[in-house]
Amino acid sequence: MSASIDIFQRFGQQNILVVGDVMIDRYLTGRVSRISPEAPVPVVEFQESQNRLGGAANVALNLRALGAKTFLGSVIGQDENTVIFQELLEELGLSATGILTSSERMTTVKTRVIASNQHLLRVDREDTKDLSAQESNNFLSQIKGLLDTEKIDLILFQDYNKGVLTEQVIRGIINEALKRNIPTAVDPKFKNFWAYQKVTLFKPNLKEIRSQLPFPVSPTLDDMKKAANFIKDKLNNTATVITLSEKGLFVMDGQSSVIIPTQERSIADVCGAGDTVISVLALGLAAGYNNLYEIATLANLAGGQVCEKVGVVPVDCKQLQKEYVELLNQKLLSS
Repeated sequence: MSASIDIFQRFGQQNILVVGDVMIDRYLTGRVSRISPEAPVPVVEFQESQNRLGGAANVALNLRALGAKTFLGSVIGQDENTVIFQELLEELGLSATGILTSSERMTTVKTRVIASNQHLLRVDREDTKDLSAQESNNFLSQIKGLLDTEKIDLILFQDYNKGVLTEQVIRGIINEALKRNIPTAVDPKFKNFWAYQKVTLFKPNLKEIRSQLPFPVSPTLDDMKKAANFIKDKLNNTATVITLSEKGLFVMDGQSSVIIPTQERSIADVCGAGDTVISVLALGLAAGYNNLYEIATLANLAGGQVCEKVGVVPVDCKQLQKEYVELLNQKLLSS
């Protein structure tokens, strides 16, 4: 019990900077009672609309839900959705200090149409082009200014390939982190996968490593070790965690190489699970847990928890602590 309480107390002492692609997750909810006479598609009778913070902003919400002080860095547009995004930040208590606006971009909005807790359709309004050289320079200046004025315990890169994390931005921020002795964690995407040189923690998923590695990879311990060693040779990173969907998490941190299986869950929606997993891992790293097995076990629980809920939602810290204590007690009883 005391061990779990200590973890959550240490989480609450961390200051984390999240850098990456932010977005609005918009939900249009209704009910379906008939098929359209115009085409073989359901007619959704609209009931309500809801906007939520998504992408790297959802990671920031997860970190804040776990008690950390969180800063968010990104580049968004100058449009009607920018106003909505900034209002959501204020409403949810997140600082806009690291947010840069650009007239050359649009604010990303992912609109999901939902009926009876089922996703029927998603419409994406977004820019995916890289930041220009000038935008990258402006953004790096913004981040350096934040690092000069705030005590940051870890920088988390949350990449969705929407153009904010260019090679120039990635290199610039990692260099600042290395100069300031700040650990870094990365949730990569397909583009710029190998740009994250010398990061502390690298967390791809199975689909991403299969697309990037020159050999076949299955979710077995031997294949995971081979993949993690290949990544370490390319990136010179300290630790690798690979998410394996229903198979759990693979962890290689220099002290252990292990697959942590998932707990049985009633899955409603897998959206946002990766955001929650990287949030817990990053906090554990920032709090000084160099052996990531315990933190990865907690991250596994947290990712499973949000899968039980529809839509992208942050973790429930009280529920997570309760589940973690129960898991520890089960292990004590079985040992």
